[in-house]
Formats: sequence, structure tokens, C-alpha cells
Amino acid sequence: MLGAIAGDVIGSVYERHPIKTTAFPLFRSRSRFTDDTVLTVAVADAILYGGDYATVIRTYGRRYPRAGYGGLFQRWLASDHPEPYNSWGNGSAMRVSPVGYAFATVDEVLREARRTAEITHNHPEGIKGAQAAALAVFLARTGADKETIRAEIGGRFGYDLQRTVAQLRPTYAFDVSCQGSVPEALIAFLDAVDFEDAVRQAVSLGGDSDTLACIAGAIAEAHDAHRGRAIPAPIVRQVRSRLPEDFLHIIDHFHQRYPL
Repeated sequence: MLGAIAGDVIGSVYERHPIKTTAFPLFRSRSRFTDDTVLTVAVADAILYGGDYATVIRTYGRRYPRAGYGGLFQRWLASDHPEPYNSWGNGSAMRVSPVGYAFATVDEVLREARRTAEITHNHPEGIKGAQAAALAVFLARTGADKETIRAEIGGRFGYDLQRTVAQLRPTYAFDVSCQGSVPEALIAFLDAVDFEDAVRQAVSLGGDSDTLACIAGAIAEAHDAHRGRAIPAPIVRQVRSRLPEDFLHIIDHFHQRYPL
């Protein structure tokens, strides 16, 4: 789960200032967690303690109201009677990575990913994006190689994962849809040589950088961990130093319950 959060923090300063290179400082003074982290931690909390996804996500969203949520999600947070709003946005995919770590079968992962998504993102593309991201984490965690992940996610969800970051980068633009960002985040992971490179590749696309890096980072962490490679310690230190204590408590408890 820390891989997703690291991607969010690293990508945060480039969300509105896109870059088209992998050569950038990983951390700046303004690097911070955003809504991607808040909601990822909320999903992890709900899994750990058996909470209702909608209730726990609303609790975290209201506790951290200035994390950069989209307008429709803000209205959902503020509503006394929130209903899903048929979103196809990538918010469903950015928060789902704990599902890929916590559940034991493909069917369970797909079911739980749907449950995390449909409280807000009940459009078919919103659900599909969450399921694709969670399943990619699960496959990476359980030892699938990159070509297996490419084939399984591409075949199951109809995403074109045969492209490369180099092909995408020149023309790729800011896109908050699942269908326009989840495949690209997956490609950043597939093209990368390790965790740090996956995050750099995602940010270098120049789009919704924190969310692209959040999704790519989650998958890359799982993939590298199965092969005995942890997120580099300097990255872990920098990320943890930017998180509040309640987040660190959930992250640490989650890693204890669901070790990589």
C-alpha cells in the first residue's frame, strides 16, 4: 500500500504542472499527500476493521477536506444521503490497491474492487478501472510476470497494453477518466525496471500525475516485493515524514496483517 501513497506524494507537484521526462527530483518541498492517499488509507481501514466502505471513506474525506477531491465527490461527501453518481473517473482506481493485497482469489479481488467503486463510481468504466488496478496488484503480489499481467488485464478488460510510454508520452494529456488513465498507469509499470522507475515513467506521461503514479506505484511495489525488492528506504522515509500519525497507524497495521 505504501507504493500507491509514494506515487501520489511524488506525483503531487506535477498534477497541474505536467512534465515529459523521467529526470526530475522525486521530492520537493511542496510534495504532499492528496486525495489518492486519503482514500487509499480509508479503504485499508475499512478492510482492516470490517467497516462499510462508504461510511469509512466519508469519515476520512471529511477529516481531510482539502486533499484535492473532484467536485462530484465533494458533493457526495457533503450530502446527508449520498448516492453513487455514475462516475467513470479514476478516483475508483486510485483508492483500490489495498484490495489487491488483502484478498486471496481473483473472484474475491474483483468483487471487493467493485464494492469499493460502486459507492460513488457505479459507471461500468469506473468499476472496470477499479477492478483492473486491484487485479493487477493481486497478480503482481502472487508472482505473475509482466507479460502475464499484460495479457490478463488487457484481455479481461479490453485495455490496449501493447503501447509503450515512449509512444504515449508526446501526445498524452491530462485525463481523469478510468479508460484514459488506468491503462496508461499499467503501461508505466510494465515498461519500468523497478519501483522508482515505474513512478517516474507514470509522472513523465504528463497527465494526472499523482493518480497515474499512485496506480503504477501500487502494482510495482507488489511486483518487486515478490522478487525480494522493497521500496528504497530513502523513498519510504520521505513519504512517511509527510503523513499524519493516523495514516501511519493504518499503513503499519495493514502491512502487519497483510505482509508483502
